[in-house]
Formats: sequence, structure tokens, C-alpha cells
Amino acid sequence: MHSFWYRANALLTFAVTILALLCATASISDNLNAPSPTAEIQVLNINWFQKQTHGNDEVSLTLNITADLQSLFTWNTKQLFIFVAAEYKTPKNALNQVSLWDDIIPTKESAKFSIHTSNKYRFVY
Repeated sequence: MHSFWYRANALLTFAVTILALLCATASISDNLNAPSPTAEIQVLNINWFQKQTHGNDEVSLTLNITADLQSLFTWNTKQLFIFVAAEYKTPKNALNQVSLWDDIIPTKESAKFSIHTSNKYRFVY
């Protein structure tokens, strides 16, 4: 006859083994997913270009953003945070990045979209 602690240890070991197998299965199933998102961004118009007094320039753009991000949603994805960034070089820095627009995609159904918008954040360079 086995003691209570021996049986509790056997039950706990079995439960942890099953949990580890479930975690490994979940990890493998997520790694087998091969997403293929597509996106296209067009600058339709430069609304205004302003030279500032301290040497920087500020630009307002009209963008057309078309994307199909539905393949990024899996059983493990609740929402997507997407953004559009501009990259440019200056004599001081080899790489500068400025966020122009962002959004949160809450569902797979809303992950296929086409919008016509202006930059949400100031583009100063």
C-alpha cells in the first residue's frame, strides 16, 4: 500500500508531464504557421511642406494604405499593432526612423483593409 504523499507525488508528476506535452504541442503548432501578409503604401499627395526656423523641415502627407494581414492571426494572436515608419539618412545619423501612422487591428475580419489617410504624427526631419 502506498502512502498519501507517494500518490500525491505520482499525480503531480503526471499532471506536470501532461502540461509539458501540451506546451510543446502548442509551441510546435504555432511554429508551423507560415504567414504571408501583404501591404502596399502609396504617397498620394504632399499636403504641405514647411521649413522651420531651427533648420528642420515638416511634411504632411496623404497616404493610401492597403493591407491583407489575416494570415498573421493564429490561435495565439489577440490583436495586431501595425505602423508605418519613414526611414531616411542625414549627415549626423546613418538611419533615422519616424512613425507616420499606427493602428490596432482587433480581429481577423478587420485585418484586410484599405484606407485613405494623412500622417497621424508629425514628420519632422
